[in-house]
Amino acid sequence: VQLQASGGGLVQAGGSLTLSCAASGRSTFSSKTMAWFRQAPGNEREFVGSMSGNGDQILYADSVKGRFTISRDNAKRMAYLQMNSLKPEDTAVYYCGVRQVWTSSYYSAWQYGSWGQGTLVTVSS
Repeated sequence: VQLQASGGGLVQAGGSLTLSCAASGRSTFSSKTMAWFRQAPGNEREFVGSMSGNGDQILYADSVKGRFTISRDNAKRMAYLQMNSLKPEDTAVYYCGVRQVWTSSYYSAWQYGSWGQGTLVTVSS
């Protein structure tokens, strides 16, 4: 599967933004655990959240819990990240990925792949 994130932009602190992740290719999208990661300049890629293929398992980083919501539409082969109450520290390039390796370290970027081009989110104070 190939992924492409979109929907980034410039938003003021306290604002909202919704990112989209479009999947293409022959793989069965509905069986894939999708995740959102972000990477700020000079930092490692950081786990934001993930959702299992059927949506029954959803995980969030503590830093975004209660503010961000992950969803997906398997029929459209799309995943989404709704971001509310944005903070300047949320500024980063956001990527969507597919989980490819299964260990207890679900938050580690090396377990995910099919990264497409990310989308930049800038939150101004």
